[in-house]
Amino acid sequence: MFVWANIIVFALGASIGSFINVVVYRLPAGLSILFPPSRCPHCLNQLQPYDNIPVLGWFLLKGRCRYCRSHISLRYPVVEAITGFLFLAIFGIFSLSLQTVGYWVFCSWLLTLSLIDMDTMTLPNSLTQSGLVLGMLFQTLVGLLSGNREAQLATHLMTGISGAVLGLWLFGAIATVGSVVFGKTAMGGGDAKLAAMMGAWLGWKYLLLAVLIACFAGALVGGCAQKWGQKIPFGPFLALGSLIAVFSGEKILYAYMQLFFH
Repeated sequence: MFVWANIIVFALGASIGSFINVVVYRLPAGLSILFPPSRCPHCLNQLQPYDNIPVLGWFLLKGRCRYCRSHISLRYPVVEAITGFLFLAIFGIFSLSLQTVGYWVFCSWLLTLSLIDMDTMTLPNSLTQSGLVLGMLFQTLVGLLSGNREAQLATHLMTGISGAVLGLWLFGAIATVGSVVFGKTAMGGGDAKLAAMMGAWLGWKYLLLAVLIACFAGALVGGCAQKWGQKIPFGPFLALGSLIAVFSGEKILYAYMQLFFH
């Protein structure tokens, strides 16, 4: 039973990953994410269901379109596999619960935004805003399903609201200070909106942890990228910080409190 549960969860995640690939390709191009059905971007032939099997489909086709033999990017099965393993990891920690479903949604949004940011250096408002709304809905549902419903609902709503507001203020301040110090735009507005979305899901404490991790990782990678004259998006680092906060945030904060306040 345990094995089958993991297979089903991975298959679900990989299928969501397949849809994420569609969103990442079509949304920045201004195309519908639902119509037409999946097709080869080269010969425009509609793909059959057996061509679209997550992860396995790429290997069965040997990385080439069945109709025109054009190369299919390896990124497609990689994204599907990553999403599948993310779903498995979340399921392993939170079992079958509201938190599991919620964090599946949150991580799917983060992965989609990260890929778009890497491709286009933008973070679409439609995703950050809808992600923020879903984060507040998640906090509402967690509060409603907890004991002492009214008190917990108020607590979780304030957690989401304070996190979202802090995300906007924090990155607004960083952008303002950076503009004054460097004489140019230091951070895009999309990063602030992503931080607000993260805050709605994580609350202010885990948002600060996620941002700290993102800044540390971004500084390491950014230092190397500057030597090569390349610009790097910050969204993927914020997503990485959020994932670490989801999986290990409680342990990290506990270790910090024990180290400095024990």
